Parts: sequence; structure tokens; C-alpha cells
Amino acid sequence: MTANNTHVIVGGGLAAAKAAQALRELGFDGRLVLIGDEAERPYERPPLSKGYLLGTDEREKIFVHRENWYADHDVELRLGTRAVVLDAAAHQVRLDDGSQVEYAKLLLATGSSPRRLSVPGADLEAVRYLRRVEDSEHLKTVFQPGADIVIIGAGWIGLETAAAARAAGANVTVLEAAQLPLLRVLGPEAAAIFADLHRQNGVDLRLGADLVEITGSLGKADGVLLGHGGGRIPADAVVVGVGVTPNSDLAQRAGLKVDDGVVTDEHLRTSAPDVYAAGDVANAFHPFYGRHIRVEHWANALNQPQTAAASMLDPRGVAYDLLPYFYTDQYDLGMEYTGHVGPEGYDRVVFRGDAGTREFIAFWLAQGRVLAGMNVNVWDVTDQIKALISSRAQVDPDALADPDVALESLLRA
Repeated sequence: MTANNTHVIVGGGLAAAKAAQALRELGFDGRLVLIGDEAERPYERPPLSKGYLLGTDEREKIFVHRENWYADHDVELRLGTRAVVLDAAAHQVRLDDGSQVEYAKLLLATGSSPRRLSVPGADLEAVRYLRRVEDSEHLKTVFQPGADIVIIGAGWIGLETAAAARAAGANVTVLEAAQLPLLRVLGPEAAAIFADLHRQNGVDLRLGADLVEITGSLGKADGVLLGHGGGRIPADAVVVGVGVTPNSDLAQRAGLKVDDGVVTDEHLRTSAPDVYAAGDVANAFHPFYGRHIRVEHWANALNQPQTAAASMLDPRGVAYDLLPYFYTDQYDLGMEYTGHVGPEGYDRVVFRGDAGTREFIAFWLAQGRVLAGMNVNVWDVTDQIKALISSRAQVDPDALADPDVALESLLRA
């Protein structure tokens, strides 16, 4: 087959696998090459800090497709191989094994990588990041009864990892520079609920922490040193979860427009002809919000590839306009979050239900309009939350807070 009917996907995660699936389902019958730098076939990452890390999910469950799916659908897997040069003018991608692949259309689904610490001792053995399946498997061996685990960062990954370590019987200390966990994402009203959740489950949560150094001996980390009189905390392992950065280097070297990820339009087309982007790496224009946003969550990697594949096959394209969505499971708390609070922020949070018993819905509002909703241990309300956000309707905060008032009725008010 020639480059005229070759489509290439660079990336080995959920977005890449779903793009391959979508291309075949939409009728593409040309050569389809998926290039991933991991040896494993594409898998989902949320289980790495949830069910797989907890030991409740079997290994096979993390994979997007069964092993023979790719052969059955004539998808050429180039695993354990990194794309090092993208020549957008020549429609060619060069791999680290010296080979090259010409393409008619190319999708960048390169994902993101953990942000690295720069403090002294950050490169010691026993300092771990959680991004790949081998990271999760290693942490399962470390999370043992009585082990001392220090987790740096109280974002979603840090808190889910803390919950898994506590479930295994480890002693867990979480260090967070901010005054509350998840403060930037949730604001102080809802973030305090997660602080209480972890403390009630035995986590030593230290907020406003000033990390000075990761200490060690014989090349292995054995603790962390805090400033401002925080002292030293011993550790058998240090887990770092301080955010991620998009893997946009390949695109940047190729001259594509990059700004907090690979910039795309609403059809997921990049600034280079015949090159598209989806998933964590894509900073896509969102029609509903009227601006570019980059979403690092599972639902984006699951759903964006359908739009990217459709755009690759039809120059008229379709727009990706699904509202951002993510979820978490920690201890006995299950949560779904829908929507997006932009840089302009919100002016109030309305709670429906009892935040004290952790059965509630929280709504973030600006000028009476719902920007986002988070349902905690309350289920089958995501569609109603989406409808409230999408309507842009002004709602009565008192009615929104009243569990006896149906959410659907607020759209008709």
C-alpha cells in the first residue's frame, strides 16, 4: 500500500486505540499504522491508580481491546517504537529504529507525561511516578501493611494513590503545597470535603507543605525534608503526583502550533495539513466555551478520537463539543464531575444534599448559570447536569439546592 491510503496514529494509549477503532468503523479500509513507545498494546490509564492498583481489577481488564483485535482489523502495531521526526511537508514520520512511514493523514495521540520534581534527591531510587502499567505494578509491591509511603501532591492521582496505599494497610503521608487538596480544580468549598475524607481514613495530610529535599542513603530515597519547621518524614517509597505536561515535542519540532499542547480547531485539525490531534495532547477549540481548552481526563481520550477519525475521512469535518467529564473513586466515595470552570471563575457553589455524609451534588455557578456539577455518591444525574450546563439558563439557587425539586424542572422554569 502507498502513502495515499495510509493513515498513521502516533500514540499507544486509549485515544490512539479508539481512533483506530473509529477509522475502521467509519469505513476506512486502507493501511492503518499505530506507533506506540510502550511494549504493551494500548491500555487505559485510570485503572492504574484505581482498580488495578487496588488489586480489584485483573491485568487484562486495563487493555482497550483484546489482543487479537488489531490483527482482526488489520491494524499494524509498531510497539516499543518512538516517533522522533515528523515531516509535515513530506507527509512522513521517522521512527527511532531508523525506519520511516509515509502517510496521507496522521493523528497525534501522544498523551502526557508526569511533571518531574526538581528538588534535591528527586532522582533517587524509590521515588516513583504513576503513569505506566509497570509503575502501578511496582507500587502494588511497595504498598504493604506498615510501609511508610509519602505522596507528594494532592491532585487526583495523588489522592487516588493515597487511598490505594491505605487500603493495603500502609502508613500514608500526603504533602500538598496549597492550603487544600484539589484547590485549583474544585475551589475551597468542595476541596475541604476531600481533605476530611482522607484524614478520616487515616492519611496524614499536610497542607501548605514546603518540600525542601528528598533524603536518601546508598542512592535510595528514605524520607522527605520539609522547611519551616516541618521536620523530616521517613519513607519506604516516595510517590510524586504533581501534574502532567502534554507530549507535544514531536509536534513542536515539526513546526506545528503548540501552546499548552498541540493547538487544534474544533474538528481536531492542527496547523499542519492532514495532521490531527486528540486526547491529553490536544488543546482544542471548544464551540460551547468559545476558546481552546485542554482536558487531561479519560472521557476526552475516549470520545475525541471519534471526531478526529471522522475529520480525517471527511474534509468537512465534525465538531467536538462534548462537555468535559471525569470521575474518581476513593474509599467509599464515588464521584463524577461534568463541565468546566474557566479562568474567569465562579461566584458561588450550591450544594444539593448533605456534604457531611458525602451524598450530594455540588454546582458551580456564575451569574446564576451552572458551569459545572459534581455528583458524589449520587447516581444517574449526569445527563441532567449536562442539560443544565448546556442550556446556559439562569436557575434559582434555592430550587437548585432543594432535593425535592427535580433538576429537569429547572430547565422549564
